[in-house]
Amino acid sequence: MLSDLDIAQAARLRPIHAVAADLGLTDDDIELYGRNIAKIDLAVLHRLTDQPRGRYIVVTAMTPTPLGEGKTTTTIGLSQALARLGKRSVVTIRQPSMGPTFGIKGGAAGGGYSQVVPMEPFNLHLTGDIHAVGAAHNLLAAMIDNHLHHGNRLDIDPYTVSWTRVVDISDRALRQVIVGLGGKENGPVRQAQFDITVASEVMAILALTTGLHDLRQRLGRIVVAHTRDGAPVTADDLKAAGAMTVLLKEAIKPNLLQTLEGSPALVHCGPFANIAHGASSVLADLIGLHCADYVVTESGFGADIGFEKFCDIKCRASGLAPDAVVLVATVRALKAHSGRYAITAGKPLDPRLSEENPDDVAAGVANLTAQVRIAKLFGRPVVVAINRFPDDFPSEIEVVRQVARDAGAFEVVESFVFAEGGAGGYDLAQAVMAACEMPGKFTSLYPLDMSLRDKIETLATKVYGAARVEYTPEASRQLTRFEQQGYGALPICMAKTQLSISHDPKLRGAPSGYVFPIREVRLAAGAGFIYPLAGDIRTMPGLPAHPAAERIDIDADGRTVGLS
Repeated sequence: MLSDLDIAQAARLRPIHAVAADLGLTDDDIELYGRNIAKIDLAVLHRLTDQPRGRYIVVTAMTPTPLGEGKTTTTIGLSQALARLGKRSVVTIRQPSMGPTFGIKGGAAGGGYSQVVPMEPFNLHLTGDIHAVGAAHNLLAAMIDNHLHHGNRLDIDPYTVSWTRVVDISDRALRQVIVGLGGKENGPVRQAQFDITVASEVMAILALTTGLHDLRQRLGRIVVAHTRDGAPVTADDLKAAGAMTVLLKEAIKPNLLQTLEGSPALVHCGPFANIAHGASSVLADLIGLHCADYVVTESGFGADIGFEKFCDIKCRASGLAPDAVVLVATVRALKAHSGRYAITAGKPLDPRLSEENPDDVAAGVANLTAQVRIAKLFGRPVVVAINRFPDDFPSEIEVVRQVARDAGAFEVVESFVFAEGGAGGYDLAQAVMAACEMPGKFTSLYPLDMSLRDKIETLATKVYGAARVEYTPEASRQLTRFEQQGYGALPICMAKTQLSISHDPKLRGAPSGYVFPIREVRLAAGAGFIYPLAGDIRTMPGLPAHPAAERIDIDADGRTVGLS
C-alpha cells in the first residue's frame, strides 16, 4: 500500500469554493489561503442562526498504545462514509502541533484513504494559527517581565509568576530556564520555563471561545501572578489582553479543508488532551452544526481523558451535547493491555502481535470494558468501532465484539476506512445514524457547585478507578487559595498520562484500588478550568532518540518526503 503522504500527494482536490458551497457558504463567507485552504468568517454564525442543527457525533477510544489506534482516521472515514450515503457531513478536528509531527507520533491528518488534505500544510504551518497563539502568549510573558523591569507598579511577587513562555517544538532543554541574566538593563533575574504552544492557556481559550468579544474577555481574565498581598494579577491588569486579541483576530476563524473524498473538513485549534481539554474549537462545531446533517468530531486519546473533558468542559462552554459516541478499539491495543507485549514508538513491533491469539486479546479486555463504561456515564449511546488491521484474525475480532457488547455498547462494527476510505465505513455510519436517534439524556459527571476536591475525587474514583486521592502540601494550599479567590465553581481539566486510565503509564488494563497523586494544581481562569497535574505529566515534551524530523526532507523535485 502507498504511504499516507503518497496517497495525499496523488489526490485530486476539489476547488475550495465548491467544498464551501457544500456547506451553504458563499464566496463572501470565506477567505482564501491559496487554492485549497480557506478561513470561514464568523459572521456566518449570525446568518445561519435559524438553520436547524445537525447531529453531533464525538469519536473517542480505548487507551491507545504509543502508536495510536486510528481515532482520527476513523473520525475522517466516518464523515466520508456519511457523505457517501448522501448526508451533508463535515468533520471537525484539531490542527496538529509540530511537536509530535517532528517527534514520535508524526502528523495527524488521518491515514490511508481517510485523510484531510492537503497533508503538508495541515501538519505544518496551515494558516499560522498556532504561531498566532504563540505570539499572543509570549507577548503577555514579555509584558510581565517588562512590568517588573519598569518599577513593578502592581507590586507583583516575582516568585509567584506562573505564566510561561511557549514554542511549538518539543524541546526538553527549555523546561526550566533562567531569564534576565544580561544585567540590570535586560530585566531582573528569575526562574522561568517553556511549555509547548498547544499547552498554552491561550490555545485552550481559542478552542473554547464563542466569539471575538468573548475571546477578549477570556484573555483579560488570565491570571499570571499574585501580588505580595496575595491578590491575583491578570492580563487585563497588565493591559495586555487587547493586543493579544488583535494578534488572534484571524486565528479565531476556523480553517476549511477537505477530506480525500472531497467532503468538508473544519480544522481549528490544537489543545493536547493530556494537559488541556483536547478538542477542536467550539466555533468550528457550531458552524458545522448549522451547515450539515452530521458533524463528526473527536476528543483526544481515550474516553477517560479526552472524552470526559469534552463533556465536562467543552460541552459546558458550547451549550452543545453529543447525540452519539464512537469508541475506537483495536486488536493491537487489547493485546498490549494484556501486559504481555511492549510497544514502543520508533522500535519494531513484537512479531507475536501479528500472530493469531484470541487469548491475548481476552487478557486485555479490561481496558475496553472500562472505557465503554466511562463513555456511558454521560448518557449517550456508544458505538464501538473496531479499526481493522490487515493482520487481525476473525477469532480475535469476535472477542472484541463480544466484550464490547457485554460492556453495554449500542452496536459493535468493524471499520475498514484506512484501506477503503468512506466505502469501508458504511456499517459504522449506519450504526451511528441509528444511535443518534436513540432517546436519552446527556449529563455531566459532576455539578459545578461541588468543591474542587470533590470534583477531583469524583474523577479519580468514578473514571480512573482509584481508591483515593493524595495531594502534596503545595497542591492542597493551591486548591484552598483558588476556592478563596472565587474559582471553586470551575470544572476540572486533569493533566495526566494518556497511556493509562491511571496516572501511571505502566499501569495497563483497568487499574483499581490505587492512590491517585496530585503534585500541583494550576488555574486557567481565562479558559475557565482548574488543571491538577497528576504523576509525572509534563507540559513540554522531549524528542525521542530518532525523531520523525530526521526522516523529513525534500526530493529532487522539491516535494516533501518522509512526513507521516
